[in-house]
Amino acid sequence: MTVHFIGAGPGAADLITLRGRDLIASCPVCIYAGSLVPEEILSHCPEGARIVNSAPLDLDAIIAECRAAHDVGQDVARLHSGDPSVWSAMDEQMERLRDAGIPVSITPGVPAFAAAAAALGVELTMPGVAQSVVLTRTSGRASAMPERETLAGFAATGATLAIHLSIHRLSEIVAELLPFYGADCPVAVVFRASWPDERIVRGTLATIVEEMDGGIARTALILVGTVLDGEAGGRSALYSPDYDRRYRPRVATESQSGSIDQN
Repeated sequence: MTVHFIGAGPGAADLITLRGRDLIASCPVCIYAGSLVPEEILSHCPEGARIVNSAPLDLDAIIAECRAAHDVGQDVARLHSGDPSVWSAMDEQMERLRDAGIPVSITPGVPAFAAAAAALGVELTMPGVAQSVVLTRTSGRASAMPERETLAGFAATGATLAIHLSIHRLSEIVAELLPFYGADCPVAVVFRASWPDERIVRGTLATIVEEMDGGIARTALILVGTVLDGEAGGRSALYSPDYDRRYRPRVATESQSGSIDQN
């Protein structure tokens, strides 16, 4: 048997890969993060499947469920919200499973920052403005941030910041970022991106704290960067007619054609 770690996406039940959907449908056991994975995704489980909400379980209990399935030769669909490559505690589960000789697989999912960008209708990179997106967070009870990974350090690069798991520290975040991005820098808070109750609050570093009404206390992503206004930079040369690329050779101008003929 195999324990399949599957990214269940940011919230919308149809934002899951075909591979993930098909794996869920093939597994007689499904362990899902009930606090973040919508129940609609469980509709893909086969009839009679054992469905376990991992929200109230500790690591030992989760591994025990996997061992029990392994003992009777049943595959497990282990559903994590978003994409399991970030902030999923997947690695510690896989380590225990591999030590027990239980095979694992990983299927990626749509991450929250991508769903938030789609909700905002923006591209998070822009020529001449920001060509990097930093996925980060602030220290929390479950895990502290390494000393070298600071918001100030990331902000010094001018990159677009996608700050997870930190809405409760919004005022502190604003204070730390203001010297680097300036008061007019756009900010967006996206609550439960792609869920039916999704909410978006827009502002700047100077106004975002006031724009918040206090009703968003968790499950929100903070996006910071000049790219969010959509008008701040240049345009890529990728689709320019005079950009020579492998699949679309540059069309020579008349003067260029003449010089080529002479040569």
